[in-house]
Amino acid sequence: MLELKPLGIEEFRAILKKKDLKATPQRIAVHEAMLELGHASADMVAAAISEKGSAKVTVASVYNILFQMSSIGVYRQRMSRTSKMFFDVTPMPHAHVYDCESNTYRDLIDEELNDILQEYLGHRKFKGYKVEGIDVQLLVRPTKKRRTLTAPQSGR
Repeated sequence: MLELKPLGIEEFRAILKKKDLKATPQRIAVHEAMLELGHASADMVAAAISEKGSAKVTVASVYNILFQMSSIGVYRQRMSRTSKMFFDVTPMPHAHVYDCESNTYRDLIDEELNDILQEYLGHRKFKGYKVEGIDVQLLVRPTKKRRTLTAPQSGR
């Protein structure tokens, strides 16, 4: 079974070193917050850091760190229906379920779906393009039954 595992702090430090980036308190605080949140926007990460008091960092700096980490493959980017950029702490290929009401993401672990999509689309040619990756996001709304029984889950 596919296990989605984000980078631990030591693995994170090693990637930073390999990329000639310093493991600043701000970068470490962002990664620690992302490990707790799973899927988050810059303001969510900044709020988590502020609440914990682990580092002084602005929302703009958090966004820059998140974007930089996604550009080196530590995180993946996700755009919500509200046009807010979210980041995913798990960089391995996997699908997502996006709750349109709560604007939250959850990982969808389905190896068979990943295999089918990769087999069908992975080597297809689209005029003028090469498939670089496959990103699946299911848009969902809680059913009335679910709305009354449980609150939507956030994070992972």
